[in-house]
Amino acid sequence: MHFTEGAICFPSKHVMSELGPDEVGPSDWSKADWTVLQEELDRIAVLAGELGIWAVIPSVHQLPAPDRPHNSMYVVSDQGKVAARYDERTLSTTKLTWMYSPGKQPVTFDVDGFRFGLALGLDVLFPELFTEYDQLGADGVLVSYATNGVAHHEHVAVQARGCAVNNTCWISFAVSANPDGGLEAGVIDPRGEWVAQAPADGSPALVLTDLHHADVTQVGREFRRRTRERVGS
Repeated sequence: MHFTEGAICFPSKHVMSELGPDEVGPSDWSKADWTVLQEELDRIAVLAGELGIWAVIPSVHQLPAPDRPHNSMYVVSDQGKVAARYDERTLSTTKLTWMYSPGKQPVTFDVDGFRFGLALGLDVLFPELFTEYDQLGADGVLVSYATNGVAHHEHVAVQARGCAVNNTCWISFAVSANPDGGLEAGVIDPRGEWVAQAPADGSPALVLTDLHHADVTQVGREFRRRTRERVGS
């Protein structure tokens, strides 16, 4: 089960600003109740273990002061344990200037013969991150993204589809539901086609699909590897 960006916590820059809600400034993370956030993650992890499912849950990850936290994705195994954590690398100007510390590393995890990479927020705008996951052998990338539904975000889904077909990988595209419309959540196959989508009206929904090892994934990856080696030689 793959959730949208900020599933547990995704505070506004205005709420967090130490200058008050009328002026954006450095975030005051003493406002965060870290104990409650940890309790929520722990409860979800226990439930995932009871249900025997894997879960990918974006939230805020605390770092020792004075460092700002990461905007992160936790991977919880079907045993109810946090198996990995990914930290958003390509932070927006607002996130980088006022709110978060950037991550530094790609993260993959394996489930039932599939390898998944993780991308969060504006990571979806940077094709090189998906190329990196391709080179790490990822069969799919789980992209979590949040939007307020405004029109200029609609291109993000187009870019996600492009990343899928360029790297012949599956992409799970989890976005926040918005009744005013905007982006639709769904699953994109290695040919860049939607195989499942949430309702177009932005109402909350679950999207389900079955994954399979597509022949185009391995053939495409081998072709890209050979070509890159030739071009780089």
